[in-house]
Amino acid sequence: MKAKNLLGLDIGTRRIGVAVANSSIKIAIPLTTIEVNDGDEILQINKIIVNEKINTIVAGLPRNMSGEETAQSVYTKEFLENFKLSVNEIKFQDESLTSVQAENILKSYKKPYTKGDIDMQAAAIILQDYLEENF
Repeated sequence: MKAKNLLGLDIGTRRIGVAVANSSIKIAIPLTTIEVNDGDEILQINKIIVNEKINTIVAGLPRNMSGEETAQSVYTKEFLENFKLSVNEIKFQDESLTSVQAENILKSYKKPYTKGDIDMQAAAIILQDYLEENF
């Protein structure tokens, strides 16, 4: 199987956490946080897709405690429509509790962190979970 460059996204209405990985290395790396701002976030993500030669987007899909999709799930799916022509495939990964996991990881570093850092780390967790399940 040919190696793929993957982009992990933790999509929110204020910020989008971004992580990258290569399927042959299987390690998700937090990359950046993008502020949602009048469509500029779409341009920024497209720039990352080009620069990192991304084949696949893996986005966290929110679900409620019963496992059902939420209004945020619909928002996420609609947002990803912007990238259908930019990548070969768009995949979804359950993002349950990834923000909690991300904050716990950042707390363990005993350094100050921001909400953006949490989103970026959550994107890496989403992408890492996908890598472990699929490669």
